[in-house]
Amino acid sequence: QVQLVESGGGLVQPGGSLRLSCAASGFSLDSYTIGWFRQAPGKEREGASYISRSDGSTYYADSVKGRFTIFRDNAENTVYLQMNILKPEDTAIYGCATYFGPFKVAPTRFRPGFFRSWGQGTQVTVSS
Repeated sequence: QVQLVESGGGLVQPGGSLRLSCAASGFSLDSYTIGWFRQAPGKEREGASYISRSDGSTYYADSVKGRFTIFRDNAENTVYLQMNILKPEDTAIYGCATYFGPFKVAPTRFRPGFFRSWGQGTQVTVSS
């Protein structure tokens, strides 16, 4: 059974850092493009970052570019999202998922409808 489990969320002050983990069971994460999404209260789920299966290329939404870094640890079968210089507007539930679209992933396809095998999410709260 394909399953993703997120962890690493918490309460952090503005300017602080957190590292989120997306661990897989039942399959190898390096066989999939993995996306990190977030959903703030009252807002739609939005993509934050993804890492491509084919060449390891990465993409970041403008709102997180320069502050977040996505990377894989194949030995741990985990994809991480390092979040630095956190802002109150980063407060959201963060979740990871696998891409299943018919074509190679691209920013135009970085939408929840092209991803599946969602984990339960992890809460990130940025507040002083």
